Amino acid sequence: MLIEPGKLLAQINSPADLKQFRKDQLVQICEELRQYIIDSVSVYGGHFGASLGVVELTVALHYVLNTPSDQLVWDVGHQAYGHKILTGRRDKFYTNRLYKGISGFPKRKESEYDAFGVGHSSTSISAALGMAMASKYKGDGLKQHVAVIGDGSMTGGMAFEAMNHAGVSDTNMIIVLNDNCMSIDPNVGALRDYLTDITTSQTYNRFKDDLWRILGKFSKFGSSAQEVISKVEGAVKSALLHQSNLFESLNLRYFGPVDGHDVNHLVEVMNDLKKIPGPKILHCLTVKGKGYDLAEKDQTKWHAPGKFDKITGEIAKKVYDTPQPPKYQDVFGHTLVELAEENDKILGITPAMPSGSSMNIMMKAMPDRAFDVGIAEQHAVTFSAGLATQGMKPFCNIYSTFMQRAYDQVVHDVCLQNLPVVFCLDRAGFAGADGPTHHGAYDLAYFRCIPNLVVAAPMNEEELRNMMYSASVYDGPYSIRYPRGQGVMPDWRKPMREIAAGQGRIVREGDDVAILTLGHIGNYAVDSCDMLAKEGLNPAHYDMRFVKPLDDELLHEVFGKFKKVITLEDGCLMGGFGSAVLEWMMDHDYQAQVKRLGIPDAVIEHGTQLELHRECGMDPDGIAAAVRTLAAPVSAKH
Repeated sequence: MLIEPGKLLAQINSPADLKQFRKDQLVQICEELRQYIIDSVSVYGGHFGASLGVVELTVALHYVLNTPSDQLVWDVGHQAYGHKILTGRRDKFYTNRLYKGISGFPKRKESEYDAFGVGHSSTSISAALGMAMASKYKGDGLKQHVAVIGDGSMTGGMAFEAMNHAGVSDTNMIIVLNDNCMSIDPNVGALRDYLTDITTSQTYNRFKDDLWRILGKFSKFGSSAQEVISKVEGAVKSALLHQSNLFESLNLRYFGPVDGHDVNHLVEVMNDLKKIPGPKILHCLTVKGKGYDLAEKDQTKWHAPGKFDKITGEIAKKVYDTPQPPKYQDVFGHTLVELAEENDKILGITPAMPSGSSMNIMMKAMPDRAFDVGIAEQHAVTFSAGLATQGMKPFCNIYSTFMQRAYDQVVHDVCLQNLPVVFCLDRAGFAGADGPTHHGAYDLAYFRCIPNLVVAAPMNEEELRNMMYSASVYDGPYSIRYPRGQGVMPDWRKPMREIAAGQGRIVREGDDVAILTLGHIGNYAVDSCDMLAKEGLNPAHYDMRFVKPLDDELLHEVFGKFKKVITLEDGCLMGGFGSAVLEWMMDHDYQAQVKRLGIPDAVIEHGTQLELHRECGMDPDGIAAAVRTLAAPVSAKH
């Protein structure tokens, strides 16, 4: 279905085209851009509310800035759809997040307007500051550097580190704080309360416009006048807000709050800020989902709703005739509550993903025992470690791709101290349409080298429950990884039992070739074995369950019987499960022909999980092909 842009938007293929319009036409352009996003996402799916909330800000930034020479960095990138549409990608926007299509996030190799590739939060200020410092070093005092960061991303420690540095950098940099009180779920923490205090102080808001005008008049009289008015402004802010201004204390000139949906005022403000030297922060108040009533009312649901009817708001869902398997995240959420009901030491921790991880199930059932710590993975891990030192059993749920951000804390604060923290890594393996910034490709490799840590992966929902129970009674660090999406067991509520750390299982006896799998992707091997049986081939299938420790007894059986072995994992081949098996084989003086299937040493782009597995040769057909190749007589291979 072809999405038709409005008459003004149809004329915009670059920011240069946007600048040709009069300022009084910007409101209509915003309306057309918002409608184009609604039309496109309703038909093709994707992230939704975040981009609707920054339509006016996006138009104002590209109208005022000289992009791509001026550097515009979007934090995370959920909100960058309008940016993409205005920068030459409107006509192929229908391919957004589809296999071989454009990325759902800003991406440097996709467009010169994407100044920095993003996907994880809280990086924009650091990146923009680096760009600004490079411009300062090169003597380019005219180039602008803008970081657009949400109040959710601002809770990440990296953002504070960057602001602390920016305040003493004397660089030409603007931080735009997009304040909508949301990330994916509602924001939490003291910063949220602080920003609310600023935005609701009626007395302060009456003063700030006058101060803005005064600042503009004084700025032309030199640095001494600026210094005086800066002190006056800071004193008034402090007095009226009953506390010192957080941003001013970091030596960042604070302006705002301003209406983030008044495009003409935003243009005026941005033009003024361009003329003021030094690092600055502009506080914009926006509404996530702005312009689509249902998205404004239920912002979490409409963060990424998938395809929907834009008139009725009905979100498209597949209808099945038979019961369907649950999502792994929901099995985790319900099982954690079951375990916590039996063990009062169990607590739940998530860094700003209660809905995505289904930690919200425990937060609802046991609000005093589940914690959303904001976008702060490092803190989540060390906070869990602190809980563990006091006899608690924390289940720390973090997406695999975001666990990368807390690696030092896993090593230093948990594993070196051998503390009983349970890491539940959601979205392990290929994440699908979110693409390479969100693929959980590396956790097997980076976790299996850490002392004291058990590293497990369930093949189905029953195994996930058993591993969670096993972790709850294990005295030490324990990691469980599972993929995004559905499992394979509609009837999944089975009684839980303990699995000894490092104990694998035989799924299928066989001859000639052994397939060793780890995790949910082992279900592909089941399909492959069924397919090959019809051809007269009978490979054995072993579900190893653990990459650390490995099942010595089972591996002795495999390498004692088979000279041809295939390993299968939904993770990187370098240093992963297959590498662990090869190391074990060499250490125990076995010789065999081993074929490893997994994610190669390459950046794999976005698409459905099956499309990406097929690209890497690890789908059922790819596994079957590997078995046929190994099983073929030597003469047949030549």
